[in-house]
Amino acid sequence: MSLSYSYRHLYYFWVVAKEGGLTRAAAKLGLSVQTVSTQVRELEQVLGAALLKPAGRGLALTDAGQAALEVAEQIFQIGETLPERVRDAATTPAVRLVVGISDGLPKLVVQRLLQPIIDTPHLRLLCHEDEFDDLLGDLALHRLDVVLADRPAPPNPNLRVYSHALGSSPMAWFASRQWADAAARDFPASLADVPLLLPTAHAAVRSRLDQWLERHGVRGRIAGEFEDSALLATFGAAGMGAFPAAALMSDKLVERDGLVRVGDCDGVEEAFYAIGTDKKIAHPLVRRLLPQASRSDG
Repeated sequence: MSLSYSYRHLYYFWVVAKEGGLTRAAAKLGLSVQTVSTQVRELEQVLGAALLKPAGRGLALTDAGQAALEVAEQIFQIGETLPERVRDAATTPAVRLVVGISDGLPKLVVQRLLQPIIDTPHLRLLCHEDEFDDLLGDLALHRLDVVLADRPAPPNPNLRVYSHALGSSPMAWFASRQWADAAARDFPASLADVPLLLPTAHAAVRSRLDQWLERHGVRGRIAGEFEDSALLATFGAAGMGAFPAAALMSDKLVERDGLVRVGDCDGVEEAFYAIGTDKKIAHPLVRRLLPQASRSDG
């Protein structure tokens, strides 16, 4: 934003208001009364209102001046903390981690995967969500420290990236109370009797879910498909239909969103990976995300 006055104008006004007059303010600032008076008048002209008025041998604030003083107090109180904050930043540098998050990875799972590092002192965590292939390109160009995804990186001689398994979770089906009884009554065949919400093909688990439904002879009505798993869960909680999610998030989905776990998606698991640019993860925070065996094996 462009300002037609400088903070020097505001600072001189602030000192005048605090000191209660031009003479005392000029003495404190080491300037002439004329200089201080000129700066205050210029501020009044820009703001279009008188800030000070005569009061006996000194000056008093107008209503506009009181409003200006309240803002000036906030600005210069914050300004007084600048040297200390700069010193703290210089002596205690932040621990920076830039994470790429594949758009097919459930957001609740992302929070769970990053939990081991959340309490790191002075952590500065930057998360970027994008399509899987675009994230791998940014990783190869060292714009990211790691990519979290629901699939390993495919073989590509032009991209020197390496996949590290973080674990997996079986899938389960959830529904709001509106659909829970119908969905659980003769599970999984009963899924044909309720609207279904599914992730799009962005999620690696989608093809396995389709195979599972076909294997159980479920030809349900697909009421919605979502790239964003959090949005899928939101619509599911609102009663749009039953949906699959990683079972490791069952407690949060049941307690937070009031959903019912209606059955398990036997044989279908969602896998999670950390993808980096080296065979043995170099970034110390990323290494803390890996299972114990992987930290040793690389």
